[in-house]
Amino acid sequence: MSATAVRSQAATAQAAPRSAAVPYLPAAALFLAYACWSIHRHLELKTSGYDLGIFEQAVRGYAHLGAPEATIKAPGFNLLGDHFHPVLVVLAPLYRLFPSPITLLVAQAALIAASSIPITRLAVRIAGRGAAVSAGLAYGLSWGLQSTVDFDFHEVAFAVPLLAFGLTALVERRFRAAAAWALPLIAVKEDLAATVAVIGLLVALHGRRRLGTAMSLIAICSGLVIVGAILPALNPAHVYPYAESAALDGQDPLHRLVLPVIKLHTLLWLVAPTLFLALRSPLLLAVLPTLAWRFWSTNPLYWGTGFQYSAVLMPIVFVAFLDALTTTGTRRRALVAIHATCVIAVAATLLTPLPLRGLLSPGVWATDAEARQVRLALAHIPDNARVAADNRLAPQLASRRTVYFFPAYPRAGVRPEWIAVSNPPDTSMAAPVTMAAALDRLPGYGYRVVLRTSGVIIFHRSTLP
Repeated sequence: MSATAVRSQAATAQAAPRSAAVPYLPAAALFLAYACWSIHRHLELKTSGYDLGIFEQAVRGYAHLGAPEATIKAPGFNLLGDHFHPVLVVLAPLYRLFPSPITLLVAQAALIAASSIPITRLAVRIAGRGAAVSAGLAYGLSWGLQSTVDFDFHEVAFAVPLLAFGLTALVERRFRAAAAWALPLIAVKEDLAATVAVIGLLVALHGRRRLGTAMSLIAICSGLVIVGAILPALNPAHVYPYAESAALDGQDPLHRLVLPVIKLHTLLWLVAPTLFLALRSPLLLAVLPTLAWRFWSTNPLYWGTGFQYSAVLMPIVFVAFLDALTTTGTRRRALVAIHATCVIAVAATLLTPLPLRGLLSPGVWATDAEARQVRLALAHIPDNARVAADNRLAPQLASRRTVYFFPAYPRAGVRPEWIAVSNPPDTSMAAPVTMAAALDRLPGYGYRVVLRTSGVIIFHRSTLP
């Protein structure tokens, strides 16, 4: 063997470990960014009962070997009657060790950050180590993931890595692995059964017809059983609570899907960060089920780019983008395209109101005196007590107390010993007039103010029902 060949083999052997480590670098950086931002929001009292408090109560129920009861929604409310997400039980052991809302936020940060690993690894094969880091960062800084991290905790955090690993396996023609990653999506949320069915179709189109058909049939049958039987059985009203928004109610179907214009804006933001190259991959078909139910819904919150609703779209779009680059012709073109997406993602983070830009603000690392004072005031409420709290304060209390939602409670039959209300009142989930009326009723129920600060008012009722 020539000296040149020996040197080439040695260089390849040395490069392999370095390439293997590359995917974990963006993932580690993204985890720190996500976790820091999520924890900061919680300590600044910017998380909410809807949804962090609700999910914490569900996981707390699992952790104590019980049902996922969310009293913030209603006394005795089984959260599996709202959405189908038994995957949350996975967090129960971790929460039992560390019973805190921060546990859920850190777990979410880890799940979403981990989803960058297969995407970065795929980019290494397509365009090399340097471009792969850019791909991982571009994906991790995508607006859909940032919006998710900026709004509490949600079960879709589990779907993000499952989709990323599953779709990259599909690109690499590892079809059994793709199926193994995709099928658990059915246990994350009921609407994702349709996404699994589309992935099964893609597997079939790649030549594995029996496997793809089986995936699609399992997904379709599971989805019908979940929506038609399981959710109504566990829901207090014995209905699927989101069925009403699916009614046609006389509208033109095409107009309903594409209008108002905010829906077109969302579509543009979905494909533009990848230079529209994701449109060249059939994998992009996997976004259709999620977009269809969101745009068909009558709830305007589903139409835009905010909250957690686009989290599951980001791995689909970026894997489709990388898949498209495998047919661009040259490695150089792929490298340029990947670096361009990273520039776009960083520029969007710095120049638009995306949440992670806040990590660069000097004030973000300072201790907020008012928030600390509120947390100290809430500590006066004993552990295991029953308390009604508003949307802003509920997640600060849910780990050690039974929390109900104020102003819905107190009412006849459910009158907690304690009430915690923001000062001034939080109106994110209730109109000012509703909050004012609820506060006016408290003396008649036997509550009196025991602590008042500039951020919170705590009431106590000494005579229990």
